[in-house]
Amino acid sequence: MNIVLAGGTGFVGKQLIGLLLNQGHQLYILTRNPEKYKEEKSIKYIEWLTSTSHPENSLQNIDAIINLAGESLNARRWTPRQKDKIIASRISTTKEINRIISLLDRKPEVLINASAVGFYGTSLDRTFDENSLERGSDFLAETVYLWESEAKKAESLKVRTVLARFGVVLGKEAGALPRMLLPYKLFAGGKIGSGKQWMSWIHVEDAARALLFLVTNRNLSGPVNLTSPSPVQMSEFGKTIGKTIKRPHWLPVPTAALKLGLGEMSMLVLEGQKVIPGKLLSKGFSYRYPQLTEALKDILIRN
Repeated sequence: MNIVLAGGTGFVGKQLIGLLLNQGHQLYILTRNPEKYKEEKSIKYIEWLTSTSHPENSLQNIDAIINLAGESLNARRWTPRQKDKIIASRISTTKEINRIISLLDRKPEVLINASAVGFYGTSLDRTFDENSLERGSDFLAETVYLWESEAKKAESLKVRTVLARFGVVLGKEAGALPRMLLPYKLFAGGKIGSGKQWMSWIHVEDAARALLFLVTNRNLSGPVNLTSPSPVQMSEFGKTIGKTIKRPHWLPVPTAALKLGLGEMSMLVLEGQKVIPGKLLSKGFSYRYPQLTEALKDILIRN
């Protein structure tokens, strides 16, 4: 297949590129700086989001577009300016994807647009799946709503549109895990906040495999949760880290300290939601790492 990827230099994007190349697909990577990369037989780098770029001219025989582009949520404190940047980066890239699709004589069969389980808001006692239609009221939920609203405009172009709602993606080199791992390496790991908040996670390898599954499974559209089938509470997550790398889980991190240090961004670790990947399970997606223990062993010991 001919597959376009935006956000290919990110954490999940790099994993996905390796998977797609191994499967024999032809990739077109959208980037502001194509000159930075050496093209290979199966990868072409296409300039976009610059004043002189016309990516549509190089994308006339595309089967699928996967959009993972967007400003990192945890790169900086959530000032009003940073919040605007987080939202604008997602809206602008998705709008450009739709512009490109509108100009293609042959439309792609599918658009996979990244999203997040933050759509559902936070809760200690509710369980969410793709049938949970009510969105949360916090900043993340509002961001996801605006992002998905832009992506869904591709439906009017007769393109199957999938909203890939990611949970917390776990991997060794990037994402949330390295930061969460550091206190344990220093023998200072412990409960974060109440420890009762839910963490809906997915191994980065399963995240990439799920994206390819979404491309090839024509019966999937709309919101699809990219999480493992086994969400855990944060206290269990910490204990499992400690057990995996043989470090104690003993030193609590008070809620007040995190709020003071991180501001509103502290909700990323202090609050959460229990999310089930109903659609992936119903369509027979096979997880390689459905349980947290095996996922962490693979990331922290085998790699």
